[in-house]
Amino acid sequence: MLIMVILTAGCGQHKPSSTQNAGAKGTPQVALIMKSLSNEFFKKMEEGAKAHQSQHSSEYRLITNGIKDELDVSKQEELVERTIAQGVDAIVIAPADSKALVSVCKKAADAGIVVVNIDNRFDESALKDCKLTIPFVGPDNREGAKRVGEALAAKLKSGDTVAILEGAPNAYNGTQRKLGFEDAMRSAGIKIVASQTAYWETDKANNIARDIITSHSDIKALLCANDSMALGAVAAVEEAGRKGQIQVVGYDNIDAVKQDLQNGTMLATADQHADKLAVYGIEYALQMIRTKKTLPDKDTPVDLVTASGVKGSR
Repeated sequence: MLIMVILTAGCGQHKPSSTQNAGAKGTPQVALIMKSLSNEFFKKMEEGAKAHQSQHSSEYRLITNGIKDELDVSKQEELVERTIAQGVDAIVIAPADSKALVSVCKKAADAGIVVVNIDNRFDESALKDCKLTIPFVGPDNREGAKRVGEALAAKLKSGDTVAILEGAPNAYNGTQRKLGFEDAMRSAGIKIVASQTAYWETDKANNIARDIITSHSDIKALLCANDSMALGAVAAVEEAGRKGQIQVVGYDNIDAVKQDLQNGTMLATADQHADKLAVYGIEYALQMIRTKKTLPDKDTPVDLVTASGVKGSR
C-alpha cells in the first residue's frame, strides 16, 4: 500500500526545459529525467546534455527535467508519467529510488518508449519482478569509491579509525559506494567505527559529522558518499578545530570541492563526469531507437581526483 502511494502521489517541482527544433517532424524526442537540480552534479549533467543536443540538433530533440528534493520519489514518478503522456521516443533517467521507479518505467516501455537507466542503477530483482530489461549506462560506483578509499588509506595506518557518511539507503549507487569504502578500509586494516546515512545532504552531513567527531575523539577520517556531504563534513572538522587531523574524502568532483582539494581540507574525490553521463545515455537511447534493439549495460569512466589532478582513469 505504501509503495502504491509513493508511486502515485505528487507532481514535478522543476519547470521542464525543452531544447527542440520547431517543426522537426520525425526527429526523435528524448526526455532526460534527473534527481535534484539543486545538486551541482545534476546541473552539470543537464548542461552537458543541452550542449550535446545543440551540436546534434538535426538528430534529436531534448526535454530535461528534475525534482527539487532528491528524495521525493513520487514527484520523479510524476515526471515520467508526464513524459509518457507527451509521447516522447526515449526516456533517460537517473532514478531517485532504485526500486520504486521501475514500475512507472515499465509503463513507459509498454508504451513503446525506449528507457535507458543512468547514474543510479535499477534494482535487479525489481526489474525481474516486472519482467523488464533496461540497460544501465554508468560507472562502477563500488570500484570508484574503493579507489577513493585507497587514496585515503595511503595516508593512514593500520588500526586507525574512520567513519562513513552514506548516501540514501534506497539508492543503489549509495550502497555501492559504501561497499567500496568498506573494501578499501578492510584491505588496509582500518577500523570503521560509525556508518550513517546523511541522505546526500550537506546540512545533515554536517550535523552527523559533528556528532561522530564528538563521540570518537580519535577518528582520523570521514568518507562521504558524495561531495555535498563532504562539504558538510569539512565544515564540521573545521568547527571542531581538527583541520589537518581528520581527513575528508568524497565522490562526484563537483566544482564546489575544488578549493578544498587544492588547500588540503579534502583529500580526494571521484569524477564520474556528470557533463558526459547523460550524453552517454542519450546516445545509447538513440542507438536503440535506430536499431530497435535493447542493448546491454555500458560501463563509463570514473577517475580518482586529488590535489595533484586526475589519476587512475578507468
